[in-house]
Amino acid sequence: MTRPARENTADGALSGAVGPVSAVGSASGSASTDGAAEVPPWLAALAESAARMTVPSPLRPPPGGGRPSAVLILFGDGPDGPDLLLVQRSLSLRRHAGQPAFPGGAIDESDSGPVAAALREAAEEAQVDPSGVQVLAVLPELYITRSGFSVTPVLAWWRRPAPVAPGDLTETAAVARVPVAELADPANRATLRYPSGHAGPAFRVGSMLVWGFTAMVVDRLLAMGGWERPWAGEPPQELPPEVLRAATGGLDRSP
Repeated sequence: MTRPARENTADGALSGAVGPVSAVGSASGSASTDGAAEVPPWLAALAESAARMTVPSPLRPPPGGGRPSAVLILFGDGPDGPDLLLVQRSLSLRRHAGQPAFPGGAIDESDSGPVAAALREAAEEAQVDPSGVQVLAVLPELYITRSGFSVTPVLAWWRRPAPVAPGDLTETAAVARVPVAELADPANRATLRYPSGHAGPAFRVGSMLVWGFTAMVVDRLLAMGGWERPWAGEPPQELPPEVLRAATGGLDRSP
């Protein structure tokens, strides 16, 4: 089986490469003295792989940039192996209602930068304790044309995991640690037609349909991490009507 080719989209597709990262913290896997788990080799390798990537021109912020925002890509070591933390947006939001996403949002004036913003948003949306998170890399900004956000992904290791839950039900409906193995399973993959008319990857995990910007990032993470498995691409499917209605609502502050 062959893997379907990626398409550049105006919805923030991560087609091709993502630019150089700057290391924050350590990805060396040195022993911990506080009972926290050391950075595993697979995540250190992923951070190194991301450091060699370049941003394709369609995703580079235009002159003047966009609205600065950040998301936390938080990897943990769960009972089923490596996993990713995702939140599901509340149905009451005006944009991305009900959509799974990485914790994140606009960078506030009180934030010292994207790392602080990503950690703050993860604490607010999923009750993640920032002291248990080790930031490994800050990826370059990725511009989402449809929303006008310049999103900085912050890659991190959950060195001291703790229970998580929605912090504010008006913003977050659910929080889930999704095993990477489930995301990589070809049976859970699909190609969807986005509201822009372009096609992009999607993942069905549990009751969630991961698509849009988040699915684009997940797609690249699977490739960079060496987890990607061949899958038979089918013609792009249309978004379910209820998902499309929620996706084409008004505006909120989240990328």
